[in-house]
Amino acid sequence: MSLPVTRIDAIRYARHERMAAANFAAPVDDHDLPMPLDYFVWAIHREGAPPLVVDTGFGEEAAVARGRVITRPVSEGLRAAGVDPLLVEDVILTHLHYDHAGSLSTFPNARFHVQDAELAFATSRRILDEPTRAPFDGEPVAQLVRKLYADHVVFHDGDSEFAPGIRLVQLAGHTAGLQAVVCDTARGAVVLASDAAHLYANITRAIPFPIFVDVAAYAAAQKRLMDLAGQSLDHVIPGHDPLVLRCFPSDDDIARVDLAPHTPIATALSEHT
Repeated sequence: MSLPVTRIDAIRYARHERMAAANFAAPVDDHDLPMPLDYFVWAIHREGAPPLVVDTGFGEEAAVARGRVITRPVSEGLRAAGVDPLLVEDVILTHLHYDHAGSLSTFPNARFHVQDAELAFATSRRILDEPTRAPFDGEPVAQLVRKLYADHVVFHDGDSEFAPGIRLVQLAGHTAGLQAVVCDTARGAVVLASDAAHLYANITRAIPFPIFVDVAAYAAAQKRLMDLAGQSLDHVIPGHDPLVLRCFPSDDDIARVDLAPHTPIATALSEHT
C-alpha cells in the first residue's frame, strides 16, 4: 500500500558563514573553526493532494539587514522542486522567527498553520525585551495578523494530526510554540525538526543553540525529538545544518530527505570533529 507522503524536499535558500562559537550556548573546543548555517524551507509532496510547504524563509531586505546571503529566492527554489507558490494551499509555520516566516506574500492563496502559543508570544509584552525580540521581524508578524483577519490562519494547540501521514508536534523551548512536522515515509518517520535543533551537533553535544525562551523546555524538546525519530539522527532534519545537503541525495541545492542518507549522519559528524 502506498503512503500519502511521496517525497520531502529540503530546499536551501540562504547561507551564513560563521564560527562554531556562535552556534552553542556554552563554550566548545572548536569555537574558532568555521561552522556555517544553511537556511531551508521544506516541501512535502503527497499522493492525491497538493504539496505542503513548511516555512517561508526571508527575502533580500532581511538578508541585507542581518548579513545573510540568499543563494536562491524561496520562490525559485520551490519551483525547482516542482511547487508553484501561487498554487500552495497550506503552509506550516514551524515558528515565527524572521528566517522561517519572513516571506508570507510569496503564498497569496495559502492558509498558514501556526501554534496558538507562538503567535500569542510574538504579539505579547515579552517582545518588549530586545534580545527576545531580535530573531523576530515585526512586519512578517503583522502580515500574519492581517492574514488572521482575512481568515487565512489556522491555529493548532499542541500536537495534532495534520493530514494522513503528517503530524504536528509542539516542541517549545527555542520559541514558545515551535512545532516540528513528522512525516510517515517509506523509510519510517522523518522529523522536520526546524529549530528544535539548528544543527545535529546541538543534539549530539547536548548544548543548545544560543537563542531560546526556555532552556529546560529546549532540552526536553530535543529528547522528544529523538524519541519521535526512533533515536536515529538519520531521521532528524535540523533547521540549518549543511550536512543535510552533504549527506542526503541532493541536486541543485535540494535534498531528498524522504530517502535514506548516502552517508550516515553519525559518520559525517565523526569526520568533521
